Amino acid sequence: MIRLGVVLVALFGLSACGGGSRYASGNAGTPVLYATGPIQKACQSGGRRAASQARCGCIQAVADRELSGSDQRRGARYFRDPHQLQQVRQNQDNNASNRRFWAAWKAFGQTAARLCSGT
Repeated sequence: MIRLGVVLVALFGLSACGGGSRYASGNAGTPVLYATGPIQKACQSGGRRAASQARCGCIQAVADRELSGSDQRRGARYFRDPHQLQQVRQNQDNNASNRRFWAAWKAFGQTAARLCSGT
């Protein structure tokens, strides 16, 4: 019985190690955020010069921490058409969904800029 308990604790401990975000060693030995997902894919396919694999992966890792899955999918669409995001920003007064999304997206953007600017 004790052996089964030890095995279960070990399995739960190992399962906690998984996930979409990964850390790699940066130039100075500092951790670098990296993950794959809808934001990372949209970032990479956006055609922007600064959209390196490392930077887009970092932005996705921040999105995994800051945004729900539905907000990530919604936000990924705006990489293709940034004007639609501007419409969301301007249409907050009478739309609670837009207001909530814009607050989350703005906070996400500020965090991503702070954490991913060096990638």
